Amino acid sequence: MGLNAMKKPLRFGLIALLFSASLLPVADAGAADPVKRLAGSQSLSPLAAMGAQTAPRQDRRPQGASAAVDQGEPAATWPGAESALKHQGATPDGVSQGTEPPPFGANLFARPFKMERPDALNPDYIIVPGDQIAVHVWGAAQTEDVAVVDAQGNIFITSIGPVKVAGTRSGDLGRKVREAVASVYSSNVEVYVNLLTSTPVEVFVTGAVRFPGQYAGAPTDSLLTYLHRAGGVDLERGSFRKVRVLRQNRDLKRVDLYDFLREGSVPSVRFADGDVILVGERGPSVTVEGPTLNPFRFELSRRAVPGDELATLARPLVSASHVGISGNRASGPFAVYVNYEQFRQFTLEDGDRLRFEADQQTPSMLVSLEGSYEGPSSYTVARNATLTDFLDNVPVDQELAATQSIYLRRASIARQQKELLDRSLRQLEQSVLTAPTRSDGEAEIRVREAELVSQFVERARQVQPEGRVVVSEKGRPSNVRLEPGDVIVIPTRTDIVLIGGEVMMPQAIVYDEKFRTSDYVQRAGGYTERADSGKVMIIRQNGAVEMGSDVVVQPGDQVVVMPAVEFKSLQVAKDIMQILYQIAISTAVVLTLL
Repeated sequence: MGLNAMKKPLRFGLIALLFSASLLPVADAGAADPVKRLAGSQSLSPLAAMGAQTAPRQDRRPQGASAAVDQGEPAATWPGAESALKHQGATPDGVSQGTEPPPFGANLFARPFKMERPDALNPDYIIVPGDQIAVHVWGAAQTEDVAVVDAQGNIFITSIGPVKVAGTRSGDLGRKVREAVASVYSSNVEVYVNLLTSTPVEVFVTGAVRFPGQYAGAPTDSLLTYLHRAGGVDLERGSFRKVRVLRQNRDLKRVDLYDFLREGSVPSVRFADGDVILVGERGPSVTVEGPTLNPFRFELSRRAVPGDELATLARPLVSASHVGISGNRASGPFAVYVNYEQFRQFTLEDGDRLRFEADQQTPSMLVSLEGSYEGPSSYTVARNATLTDFLDNVPVDQELAATQSIYLRRASIARQQKELLDRSLRQLEQSVLTAPTRSDGEAEIRVREAELVSQFVERARQVQPEGRVVVSEKGRPSNVRLEPGDVIVIPTRTDIVLIGGEVMMPQAIVYDEKFRTSDYVQRAGGYTERADSGKVMIIRQNGAVEMGSDVVVQPGDQVVVMPAVEFKSLQVAKDIMQILYQIAISTAVVLTLL
């Protein structure tokens, strides 16, 4: 049975927010597409578009919100566009500001490579002159030699003669030698062959690497291994896409390391003495931020590419519906905000900066339940769902649930409460530090007060309001519209009253219908010396607040005695008292001055 099965919902009830929130007007950005070849692109702040009802991947520009960049008016029309323009160097003095994401592949050479196995253990190693090979023959013939492959590619085996081994795979070396021995001794002969050492090659690694120079290695060592020996690609100026292997000043192979980073394709090169690995200078690049799998700086394959090609590298998440793009063109700096489909056709050039945005409202949202209820704790509801409609579908035990005291916890309200509290604390600090004094004695008092206030402010800044919204009026929940992430709290019925604040013994007491506020305070030992007996706060189970020592207390209430505030300055005392109220109401906690 739903909560409202027994009661007719109050459709237009009063919603009592613990703190009021100021609504800030959103200014129309009023600027737009700077690139003529992107027909119909849009320029609109996502903040201004949040109220629009749009279909997926649709434009959100209000009428008259576009202008051509050729008119010389840069458009900063998406979150962070102004800082992005500055990052591109679009400042009056031409000074570039900000920092870029690391290049795609920056971690490739960040850690030591695992030690490669010796070529003697590599079955694909190709025998070359200078290699040392151990040969053991026993049976009808016996010999033990350590032969060196000569310039003709042969090894000499006693009683057998020269055997051609150069160009043979290490894995085939034993078969090659056994065949040579079998040509002389057809039976009763065993052969064991082992490649002892391989001949290293000297390879030059130069260009945009950290430590250019000459490096020794095996012919079968990978290109990545040689680059790693040279410290890897220089992240500031090097290219991951323009790597050349030269032999005798001619291109042997051109390598794009993006193929390895994206697909695991390892370039196959067999190095020889004197080969050169040349890393080119970084080419045209764009930077990517926002909800993507790869938020990096990407080097373009050519001077200008469509957004669709860049998307295959950045791999934006499914939630990314719009893209903010800023950069420079011949007509000057620009910034646009386009939907994803438009971005796929947008031509990107060197220095462009992208920020993917999850700026598409979904038709549903997630809310959750806490307290006394039956069934699941999380629900997916329509974006326009109301509290009473939702509660009609929540099964509860009417004997256990205090349905008359339902309230919400809302993240946006918690943020507003925190902002208001921080603002009050700043004003309090300012009023204390700037208070005038008329004598040395008064100055000493001011100093002690300032120290006390500073300690109080430091503790108050640690407070995190819970964002409680009072939605019950006369025992009925109001028909308030829900927001994403709302927590609907259905308190459990209780016969306990909590007494706290400036009382001698804060405690929980069983509800007595004959008791008033003062009776409960006396049951808690009475007021402390710091208490203000005229300021007793009653916080109802639904979050509503009443003041006074004669208020009728209800089951589940909290009785909070506020402290007395005595300061030389009346304004400081009022400010502190106001902050204490804010904290008590938003968190049900009384912060003391000491």
